[in-house]
Amino acid sequence: MRLDKYLKVSRLIKRRTVANDACDAGRVCVNDKPARASYEVKPGDMIVLSLGAHKLAVEVLEVNEYATKEGATSLYRVIEQN
Repeated sequence: MRLDKYLKVSRLIKRRTVANDACDAGRVCVNDKPARASYEVKPGDMIVLSLGAHKLAVEVLEVNEYATKEGATSLYRVIEQN
């Protein structure tokens, strides 16, 4: 699954276009490297989001095309948040 779609499905970012813009601006890193929106997300990947003053690091546990609001948090595990 593409990174921008994963960020939207997992509800880490509300809209796919916002996720795409964040990737283009270099605010999303996967495994300590800036990632493009077309990056293929795999279980075990470490995603770091730097949006404004907030930084969020998560580990991808599962890649699923669809997720309910309640099931979205089971797709990742929060490692660091500030």
